[in-house]
Amino acid sequence: MNNTMNDKRSKTLRLTQLGLLAAIIIVMTLTSLDYLKVGILEITFLAIPVAIGAVALGPAGGAILGAVFGLTSFARSFGLNGLGVLMLQHNPIYTFIICMVPRVLVGLFSGYVYKYSDKMFKKESSGSELTRYALASLTAALTNTLLFLGLLLLFFGSNSTFETGFVNLLGGSDAPQGTVLRSFVIYTLSFNGIIEAIACTVLGTLIIKGVMQANKKQKI
Repeated sequence: MNNTMNDKRSKTLRLTQLGLLAAIIIVMTLTSLDYLKVGILEITFLAIPVAIGAVALGPAGGAILGAVFGLTSFARSFGLNGLGVLMLQHNPIYTFIICMVPRVLVGLFSGYVYKYSDKMFKKESSGSELTRYALASLTAALTNTLLFLGLLLLFFGSNSTFETGFVNLLGGSDAPQGTVLRSFVIYTLSFNGIIEAIACTVLGTLIIKGVMQANKKQKI
């Protein structure tokens, strides 16, 4: 009887955490706390709550939160994000895939990295746990950046009309025709991709540590 009640209590608490993290993603989006804008570049912090959920709730929970992240990203394509608006004008289906697939995989990959990274360590310790949190957080950031930019190039890299619109979005460019989008991707990887990775790893590790300590006290 006690085991059944404990299982129900644990399930309820996990669902509550999932709901809270999903709400945090939505609130961050509505209050413009989800991105740091640097010109047309945007550094997202939404991979952090996804990584937190992936570690605390497992890959499935991470994937659900990633889907929420993706839906908010797609919603921003309707007037809140210049690049998203441009993609939506050219191909709504591609835009939805670019917004959704990388973000769902952010949750899955970071969750599995945490789940199986214990095999890298001989025994559990505070140091090894922090390293696992950091690995999961870093995976979330890298997955988001690499897959988003990779799909952007795959779907729109050879579209001359899209590139013309992209050049206009940039305010003009001296780069040869056909190379602007690739140059943007390279620059993004070397600038905001690194910042995202550092921010997500540091903040994610610290927050996950607090969440996991609370979960242990609550026996989740």
